[in-house]
Amino acid sequence: MTTYTLVSAAAGAPCLPAGPAAPETLLKHLTSRCLTFSDPAATRPRRRKPGKSPLQGLSPRPPPWVTIGPRKEFQMAGESTPHAGGNKGGWHSGRFAHTFAAIDLGTNNCRLLVARASVDGYEVIDAYSRPVRLGEGVALNGSLCGEAIERTLHALVVCASKIERHKVSRARHIATEACRRACNGDDFLALVKQRTGLSFEVIPPSEEARLALASCENLLDPEIPYGLLIDIGGGSTEVSWIRVSHRAERLGGVATELLDMTSVPWGVVTLTESCVKGQPREQPVTRACYDDMVERIRADLRPFCAKHEIGKAIARGEVQMVGASGTVTTVSAHHLGLKRYNRTLVDGSRIGRDSILRICDQLAEKSVVELIDMPCIGNDRADLALAGGAILEAVCRQWHAPMVRVADRGLREGVLMDLMRQADREADSFRCREE
Repeated sequence: MTTYTLVSAAAGAPCLPAGPAAPETLLKHLTSRCLTFSDPAATRPRRRKPGKSPLQGLSPRPPPWVTIGPRKEFQMAGESTPHAGGNKGGWHSGRFAHTFAAIDLGTNNCRLLVARASVDGYEVIDAYSRPVRLGEGVALNGSLCGEAIERTLHALVVCASKIERHKVSRARHIATEACRRACNGDDFLALVKQRTGLSFEVIPPSEEARLALASCENLLDPEIPYGLLIDIGGGSTEVSWIRVSHRAERLGGVATELLDMTSVPWGVVTLTESCVKGQPREQPVTRACYDDMVERIRADLRPFCAKHEIGKAIARGEVQMVGASGTVTTVSAHHLGLKRYNRTLVDGSRIGRDSILRICDQLAEKSVVELIDMPCIGNDRADLALAGGAILEAVCRQWHAPMVRVADRGLREGVLMDLMRQADREADSFRCREE
């Protein structure tokens, strides 16, 4: 018989009862912690009206098509000893002594990478990605809903199985905007820990920006002194202002400094739910609605632009732009004329500002049903493609950089780079003590 041990709730909230408890007790507590908001910006939460909770009926067990062994507690970065894997030195020390894993649990997608170090970076040995839509309804209700929790738990059981199968020794798992914003985010992650053994860290927008930069650094041109990195997520959009310079010892010869960043509280999921929820799938949105979406994003970008005089730097030819998101890669694939998505062709490609605006204008005229039939969009992305295009168009209208470098990479890759560097530092420290 399976037993479930409940953990404490978030700080300032009533604690869950200690000791073994039935899954229904945990789910009942999760339900009671849900609050609703009439507006995403509201500061006074309202209690959910009496009635059946969206979390009721969640299965306490993994789905029948997933089989895993005994639950395993996966170590986070820094928990392993410096000489884990043996003090053999050379190719068996530092980053080469470990198998690494990173999960990025976002508002729209759950993504896993498992990798080992190689001479020029890392070799991916397993990967997994599912559009779980964890943040569905959060912008309107302020809480994670039952169906989204169930979808995400199923995906994370698969991730845990892959991590255990590959004997991962160093891992870091991060959660972003959906868990930051939801009133029951902490309780959800406690359930994740209990069901899968995976520990998640809810990171702030500044850490998102840092990790995105770590993954995209070698796409920047050291001859151009500044960079804008645009990361369009499901729940928010991070914009980073970067100083770029030469550094011979770095991979690609590029050194970067994150000067500042801003987090726009709109991503493809939250903007869709706020602006076009209820729109018939067979009917395109009006031009006025689309223009309002673009203006909403630009209004949040203008203060950041003025603060750093980014427009003037672009006019002097001192700024390069990198786009890292599913929206940017989809627009690039369409620009390249791909019938099926090909990461090798998309990652690192370049697309002109005029081409981006032309493609975004085409997307704005189509219904969700029409977008489904477009190559590289399909059913999974179609209902979010319009919001993604509006955000990307807003960025390009705010900043007239002539070209955008496309990055099919993101937070997972940044986490892997961090983990490998940390393993190297710890191995060097250990060797120094031994000597």
